Amino acid sequence: MTDAVVVGGGLAGLIAARHLAESGRAVTLLEARDEVGGRVRTAHEGGYTFDRGFQVLFSAYPAVERELDVEALAPRPFTPGATIARPNHRSVLSDPLRNPASAPQTIFNRDVRTADKLRVFKLQRELAGKDPEALLAGGGEPIAEYLARRGFSKRFVERFAAPFYGGITLDRSLGTDSAVFEYTYKMLSEGEIFVPADGMQAMPEQLAGRARAAGATIETDHAVETVDSGAGRDEVTVETASETITAEACVVATDPATAADLTGIDTIPTETLGCVTQYFSLPTSKAPSMGTRIVLNAADNRPNTVAPLSAVAPEYAPAGMELYSATFLGEQDADEADLAADVYDALASWYPSAGFDALELLWTDRVPLAQFAQPPGFRASLPDPDAPAGPVALAGDYTRWSSIQGALESGRVAAELLR
Repeated sequence: MTDAVVVGGGLAGLIAARHLAESGRAVTLLEARDEVGGRVRTAHEGGYTFDRGFQVLFSAYPAVERELDVEALAPRPFTPGATIARPNHRSVLSDPLRNPASAPQTIFNRDVRTADKLRVFKLQRELAGKDPEALLAGGGEPIAEYLARRGFSKRFVERFAAPFYGGITLDRSLGTDSAVFEYTYKMLSEGEIFVPADGMQAMPEQLAGRARAAGATIETDHAVETVDSGAGRDEVTVETASETITAEACVVATDPATAADLTGIDTIPTETLGCVTQYFSLPTSKAPSMGTRIVLNAADNRPNTVAPLSAVAPEYAPAGMELYSATFLGEQDADEADLAADVYDALASWYPSAGFDALELLWTDRVPLAQFAQPPGFRASLPDPDAPAGPVALAGDYTRWSSIQGALESGRVAAELLR
C-alpha cells in the first residue's frame, strides 16, 4: 500500500508531495495534465516566452523564501512602483527609499497629491512592524473603503490604486477584502516582484525537481476519478481510469471545482475571477522607452495594465525585438482582434511620439480561473485543510487566500496534517 497519494500537480500539490516525502512517506503524485504547474504555465515559441496570464513572484512572500531557491530561478525584477499613463501623459510613482533614482519623478508627480504620498509612506512604516498572518486575520472591509477611511483621495484611487490593485486582485472596483491589500502592500514594500528568466513555469519545475529528489514519484496524464475515505476509515482509495490505489493518506490539491467533486466539501469557493492577457512584439528600433515598471492605465481599463516584459527579462524575446503583455480584467466578450485594437490605441495615446504600426499580436491567453473571489470576510467561509472525512487533506490557495503564497503555504500545511 502506498503511504500517500497527492492528487494534483500544481504548486500546492508539489509542495505537499515534497514535504510528505521528506518526512519518510512513500509518495505518489497524480497529475491529470501532461505536465505539472497547474495555473502557473509557460509556453516558448519563436524565441518568445509567454506565461499563462501576467503573473509575477513576490520575493518577500514567506513561502517563496522558504520553499524556493530564488537565485536558481534567475530572477528578473521589475523596478519598484509604476508608471501612471493617460492620453499624452505619463508619470512615475515609486518608493524613493528603495529606488532613489526615481525620487525626483515621484516627488514632482502631479497625478498623486503630496498628502497621498505621505499617507503611502506612513502606511508602509505602519505595516512594516506587523506579522503577515495577523494582517490576513484582519481586514473585513473593501479596499476602496479602507483607502477612503485612511484619507486617500479619489484621484489617488482612480489613477493608481484601482489599476495597480485591480491588477493584483483582478477587481478594479477594489471590492476585495482589505486584508489582501495590507498583506500584499507589506510584501511589495519589503521585497521585489520578478519573473524567472525562463518563465513562470520554472517555479513549478523547480518544485517538482525538489519533490523527486525527496523521493516522491510524479505521474502525469493520470486523472483521478474518485477519492473514497469514509468516516472512521484509516485508509483512502484513489481511482484513476486505469488503476485503483490504496493509501494511508491523500492530499487533494486540484482546482476548486474538482476538489469539491472529489471530496464533497461544499465550502470550497467556486466563484472565480478571470482575465485575458495578450502578448505583443515590436522591433526594438521602434519601441518607446518604458523602463522596467508596470504601466497603469489611469484613464480606463482597456487594458488595465501593460508590462514591458523583455525590458525586465531580455530572455523573453529574441534579439532586436521587444515583448509586451497587456491584461484585461474579466473574461471579455470581445475577440482577440478587438482587444488588440484597444491595446494599440492605448499605447499610441500614452506614447504619441512612438510608432506602433509594427506592433504585432503574438499570443492571447484567456484565463477564466485566475483567482477565486475574495470579498470582505471571505476567509471565514474557506474550508479547513482537514475538512474531508478520513485521512484526507485539502491543499490549495482556496484554503488560505488566492495567491502563490496561499498555494505554497497550503501544501506545507496539508503535509503536516498527514505526517
